[in-house]
Amino acid sequence: MKKVIKIETTEDFNDWLLSLTCNKKIQVTKRLIKIEEESHFGDFKYLDDDLYELRWRNGWRVYFTRISVKEILLLLGGHKNGQKKDIKKAYLVFSRYANSKN
Repeated sequence: MKKVIKIETTEDFNDWLLSLTCNKKIQVTKRLIKIEEESHFGDFKYLDDDLYELRWRNGWRVYFTRISVKEILLLLGGHKNGQKKDIKKAYLVFSRYANSKN
């Protein structure tokens, strides 16, 4: 199927994804495929300063930013109970990414 949204990832996101169990990786990957192929984000929320979060009922969070209309960057994954710390870290990851592009 043709990709509608291009997804880029950071090392921080990749490390988080690799830390998950096989079943959890599959759940996250299925959601990302829906975004890529159908532009369907599901439950997500705009936080502030170009930062968004994908939300799961079980508390998982994936923080991302839009690079363009058709491209997003996955910054970091985490869980609701560590959300404040994760949001701060997501801003740092985004800042590092933005500075590396300048």
